[in-house]
Amino acid sequence: MTTNGGLEPVFCTIVPPHILDRLARNEDPALSGPARRSLERDAMERTRRRLTTVVGAPAVAPPAGKQAEEPHRTIYDAHHGTDLPGRKVRGEGQEPGADATVNRAYSGLGATFELYLKAYARDSIDGAGLPLDATVHYDENYNNAFWNGEQMVFGDGDGEIFLDFTIPVDVIGHELTHGVTQHTANLEYFGQSGALNESVSDVFGSLIKQYTLGQTAAEADWLIGAGLLAPSVTGTALRSMKAPGTAYDDDVLGKDPQPATMEHYVRTSSDNGGVHINSGIPNHAFYLTATALGGHAWEKAGQIWYDVLTGGELKDDALFADFATLTVKAARERYGAGDELQAVQKAWEQTGVRTL
Repeated sequence: MTTNGGLEPVFCTIVPPHILDRLARNEDPALSGPARRSLERDAMERTRRRLTTVVGAPAVAPPAGKQAEEPHRTIYDAHHGTDLPGRKVRGEGQEPGADATVNRAYSGLGATFELYLKAYARDSIDGAGLPLDATVHYDENYNNAFWNGEQMVFGDGDGEIFLDFTIPVDVIGHELTHGVTQHTANLEYFGQSGALNESVSDVFGSLIKQYTLGQTAAEADWLIGAGLLAPSVTGTALRSMKAPGTAYDDDVLGKDPQPATMEHYVRTSSDNGGVHINSGIPNHAFYLTATALGGHAWEKAGQIWYDVLTGGELKDDALFADFATLTVKAARERYGAGDELQAVQKAWEQTGVRTL
């Protein structure tokens, strides 16, 4: 179910284009080569996604015999090619094999399914038991992971800047959450609505990691992609929800450009209007809300965000102020005029986003 009657033809990657663009201009071919090929592959997959949306993707129904509220995972191996989905290497219920990448992908799909089911009573990303498919070992030295509207795809990284993209479970949760957004609010992937699309994926990607680790909001690192950067990179992750703009400061990658407040909102024509950059603002608002409330962030703060995403009132071209206003409304409707409402209101106030 979507709010605008159709699915937005979104192709979503975890590594922002501005990072790959910078790498592609590096004088060292060991760094620039994989980045250029990754950008080219992303462009091809983005075009394929648009064509699929125009022609119409085949409907996917849960397989016969699948029990309600149980995952149905299938992992494929592209063997460093680009034909999707590749060769099936592990199905639902099969024991782990020798390939750690396959096993991590399988576990990450399961962790995502479990968080949405246990915390929000959502049966898979579409709410109706959609099978979860993923392809690993995609292309040569591919520096990204993406959701193409139908399945997950993971590169192995180049080993110089990025490691295997199945390592951080929040990367898996982030990309699959683009599927949840696709099937609910269907936020347009441009400007502030695109930044909200990215932020929602960061929020629930982080919650999936916290749920898997059993962490409270105070215990969580609030990093997106921790463990993904190679040891030579000066940085801890792709993004920080706790302190946007501090995830990396590297001679090769440059400095993390994310703002934490509207005062430093970035106006740019690149990256669909800065969707991976300005997402730091709503990300920070969620972090402030969750840590103010304490306990497990998926229980109250996450519930409020989920209510907004799936409530039917969030327009596909929503601005930050629209989203913030709906979180205030959702907090009041679910929890009354207590700590939850005050935490949400204060968080948006601190980030400089006005609520109507």
